Amino acid sequence: MAMFDAIVITCEHGGNEVPPEFAALFAGHEELLKTHRGYDPGALELAWRFAQAVGHPLHYSTTTRLLCDLNRTLRCPGHLSEITQTLNEEAIEKLVRAHYEPYRAAVEKEISDLVEGDQRVLHLSVHSFTPELDGEVRNADIGLLYDPKSPTEVAICDAWHAALSSARPELVVRRNYPYLGTTDGFTTTLRTIHEPEKYAGIELEVNQSWPLAAGKAWQELQASLVATFQSALNP
Repeated sequence: MAMFDAIVITCEHGGNEVPPEFAALFAGHEELLKTHRGYDPGALELAWRFAQAVGHPLHYSTTTRLLCDLNRTLRCPGHLSEITQTLNEEAIEKLVRAHYEPYRAAVEKEISDLVEGDQRVLHLSVHSFTPELDGEVRNADIGLLYDPKSPTEVAICDAWHAALSSARPELVVRRNYPYLGTTDGFTTTLRTIHEPEKYAGIELEVNQSWPLAAGKAWQELQASLVATFQSALNP
């Protein structure tokens, strides 16, 4: 961890649970909750591996992203799903206060406290992506999302990409894929709050074909991701 004094691990889409007060709203959507739209399969299991490896508590949510997307800003159209968009303004405000703000505030406070303590922080946000979206097959096993204008984030992802290519040459590892690291997201927001010398935000995306297949291959991939992450930070 030569480049950083602290590492913060988060997982915004760790589960597909529906809070009891919204059970009626989600009635009939049980199958949708099981899909990639309901949560990120495998992301929470992997996030725990990273947290244990770096010896830092994990910030995570197991509430379905279909309630409110913790990885989006409130101004983002995708923050609410077609299910929760049917709620009236008062109900949406209560939802945000109860399920969105506490999670975001806890992560933001920890990072702010570390930065104010003159520590350099690396934030790793762990996600997974569906192998196929709208008929398009995603051609990657791993995606490393970052801001190309941040020399620190570029250096981290270059080193991680090189370590993965060396350790697991059969994997397809792509930068800023299947999404751009500068689109609306938690790391993007935090970059606007903290100086790049104090905060770096990387979003890890893993193809869901790995956790859905489960078994030994998925366990080995998790171990490889953690090991190469650590080696990238300690060249």
